[in-house]
Amino acid sequence: MFDLAIINGKVFNGKDFIEANIYIKDEKIEVISKDTFKAHEVLDAFSGLVLPALIDPHVHFNLDLGRIRSCDDFYYGTLQAAYGGITTIIDFLDPVDHPDALEVAYNKRLNEARNSVIDYSFHATIKNPQCDLEAFVLKMKDLNINSLKLFTTYSESNRQTKDEDIIELLKLSKKYNFLLLAHIENDIMIDLSPQLKYCHILSSRPSLAETKEALKLASFVEKTGGNLYMVHLSSGVTLEKLKATYPEIINRNFFIESCPHYFVFTNDFLEREDGYLYTLAPPLRTRKERSLLKTLFDDVYSIGTDHCAFMVKEKQKKYLNEIPLGIGGIEFSFDVMYNLFQEETINKMSKNIASLYPNLKGRGQIKEGFFANIFVYELFDNFIDKFHGFSDYSVYLNLIRKGKVKHTINRGQFVIKDYEFVKPVAKKV
Repeated sequence: MFDLAIINGKVFNGKDFIEANIYIKDEKIEVISKDTFKAHEVLDAFSGLVLPALIDPHVHFNLDLGRIRSCDDFYYGTLQAAYGGITTIIDFLDPVDHPDALEVAYNKRLNEARNSVIDYSFHATIKNPQCDLEAFVLKMKDLNINSLKLFTTYSESNRQTKDEDIIELLKLSKKYNFLLLAHIENDIMIDLSPQLKYCHILSSRPSLAETKEALKLASFVEKTGGNLYMVHLSSGVTLEKLKATYPEIINRNFFIESCPHYFVFTNDFLEREDGYLYTLAPPLRTRKERSLLKTLFDDVYSIGTDHCAFMVKEKQKKYLNEIPLGIGGIEFSFDVMYNLFQEETINKMSKNIASLYPNLKGRGQIKEGFFANIFVYELFDNFIDKFHGFSDYSVYLNLIRKGKVKHTINRGQFVIKDYEFVKPVAKKV
């Protein structure tokens, strides 16, 4: 007898929706069939969408910025994720410049993640390296981490990695088969003048800074054959020029992630009375750039949220250099993207992400033998009306959505059932 059966739903098989029942035993999907079998528990999906649980590869829970921390810890961050149909997140270790510090950063983050309610993993993060880079990579691999983030900017906080080190890391990514993640903005083009107000963030961090640096790093990838993942692409212009200049490597060696907020909001929101709430890096772009990004959606490989939430009082400042950059949104990432692109968004939030990380094997698809990581999305027109984070605001409230997550199942167990939180189902992966 099976542990759980999910019946009467429209099951997404990676390409289409099919009518089938799903039978789960011992954390895995054992049978997908139109036939009926006995199970200890039966979930009637009532013609809802039965979808592979989502993976968010880009979150910042309890992020230490020195003078301030992001307000969602691993409990509140992953609780929101579960309400959004997500059962696996990847957060980041603190940036370090030497392999000796890497294990310390890993253990610190592991301790902070103990109250997660869903599965979690980590990217290593490097800053202005002062070491043998191969030794750094080998230490990372010893910790069973297969992705490493760097910054091409933030020289003011000593986080920038220089070009020669990026090239070497790309070579190492090919040699040791890991994924190099990059926050891509041209450091020299960023204006950090203290007199800039929050509404000036687009001129402070111009689109050209992203586009120019992305093209440079794409040239490095082409020359080295390395594996690079561009986090939070913000501008359709950047994507258009990458596609035109380096078509052979886009989403083969040079993978492109974007975020829901770049498809929904524009720099016009910075002119609102509460415009400070919409400050993040890279910033929101123009309507024209947003429109182009939507047009080129097929060329976006994955969607991550870059979830980094703060309180209103922490954001409500006049000058840009006083404001922590980042917004929350993990709970509504699927709502936002499905409203815009329907089923075209599903693989970009599940299967595609799992394909990049060896430790996520068996996730991201509804397939026999895979983990029973599934969510049921009930279709009905409604508005985003509440959220479950620690932060006291969400920029997504009152937006239209086409449905709502009714059940979230992680490794065969309910985390969300009938719209309500049931229990944590979490492990390090």
